[in-house]
Amino acid sequence: MEQILANGLYLGVQYALIALGLTLIFSLMNVLNFAHGQMYVLGGFVTYTAVTQFELPFVVGLILSAVILAAVGALVEKFLFRPVIQKSRREESTMLLAAGIAFFLDAVILLVFGEKQRGVPKIVDGVFNWDFIIIMPYDRILIGALALLIIVSFILLMQHTKTGRAMRALAQDKVAATLMGVDVKLYSMIGFALGAMLAGVVGGLLVTITGVNLGMGGPTSIKAFMMIMIGGAGVISGAIAGGFILGMMESVGLAVLADYGDITYLVIFASLMLFLAIRPQGLMGKPWG
Repeated sequence: MEQILANGLYLGVQYALIALGLTLIFSLMNVLNFAHGQMYVLGGFVTYTAVTQFELPFVVGLILSAVILAAVGALVEKFLFRPVIQKSRREESTMLLAAGIAFFLDAVILLVFGEKQRGVPKIVDGVFNWDFIIIMPYDRILIGALALLIIVSFILLMQHTKTGRAMRALAQDKVAATLMGVDVKLYSMIGFALGAMLAGVVGGLLVTITGVNLGMGGPTSIKAFMMIMIGGAGVISGAIAGGFILGMMESVGLAVLADYGDITYLVIFASLMLFLAIRPQGLMGKPWG
């Protein structure tokens, strides 16, 4: 049981970090960024290239992933999403745009990095063993701790900085925030850049554990959407809760249903559908409308 709990917490902290970027973008712009998983993959490949091709320290590769994905996010918001939101009267337009960006990034990743699985050497060797009750590689412990530190830093940013307060104001009421002098265009771009940066950072973190390949973008986006649906769309605390819940469900499912192949995810999806039928707004979200 202790091992299942430890695995669930490890999965939960990385899932929460993935979901945070997606829910931030949704709360600010009401945009479902279907390209979030591709941004995760791109971040992983940036770290891989920096560490293996240019022989830079892992921390430098992680910083490069953050900077490059933040720039990608800012450009995507300014030159793609912003014009579409301003000119289009249909919400479906942003969804189609996001899907198009996802396919475009897949093509870019294929051309630049190829389709093979890539990874970097372990940053920490050894295994933590607590009386054979909890066994966890040190690199996973370190990655989990870094992910948790980033989550805490993100919460502090949103709660105690001018930028964070401005983004929270936009998420709550754009009209009121505009009347109070908040620059909607600027902080929407910052929010999208921050969301993309979080995706890139977690991709960079996990390239040391699971590696990265072209096909990971779609499944990552699906898991991110599941997390924000569980917690409540656009709610930051809900994204964190949804990440930990999904991580725990996956850990328990893989342990209990280990002999039944891929049925774990079938059970998870069925449970999610039942939950949403009962509470469609998620745990912490407000009822739609």
